[in-house]
Amino acid sequence: MRKPVGEDAEQERAVRQVYDRMLAAQAKAYRTASTKGTGVERYATYEALAAIRDGVDNLKDSGALVTGHVGHDVKVTKLDLDAKVPTATLTDCVDLSRYRTVKAGKEVPLPTEQPLRYVMTVSAERWDGGRWMITRIATDGPEC
Repeated sequence: MRKPVGEDAEQERAVRQVYDRMLAAQAKAYRTASTKGTGVERYATYEALAAIRDGVDNLKDSGALVTGHVGHDVKVTKLDLDAKVPTATLTDCVDLSRYRTVKAGKEVPLPTEQPLRYVMTVSAERWDGGRWMITRIATDGPEC
C-alpha cells in the first residue's frame, strides 16, 4: 500500500482524527447510557449517528452500562478527494477483549457467538468547510 503524501496524508489524518473523536464520544455515551453532553453529533451523522443512538437506547432499556475499553486498529483504505462530496473509507479491526457490559453491578458476558475481534467498515464525507463527518458504520464480519 502506498504511503499518502501532501493533501492525501493531511486528509487521512483529519478523517482519522474525526473517527477517533467519534469513538471517544460513543464510549462516553455507552458508559452513561446517554448521548447528552457527549458531542457525538459533531462527528457522526446519518446511519452512523442512528446506530450509536440505537446502541445507547438498547443499553438504557436493559439497564446496562459499558465499562472497559474497545480496542481499534484503524486504516484509511480509500480516499476520494475529487468527488463532488469527498469521501473516505476506513477499515477498523475492533477488539472487544477488554470491553465489559455491567448490569445491576454485575458483568454481563458477551453472547458466545460474538467474536472478540471483527472488521468494521466506516464511511465518511468531507462537507463544506472541510469538516469530515462519519456517515456509516458497518460490522462486516470476519475476525481480524
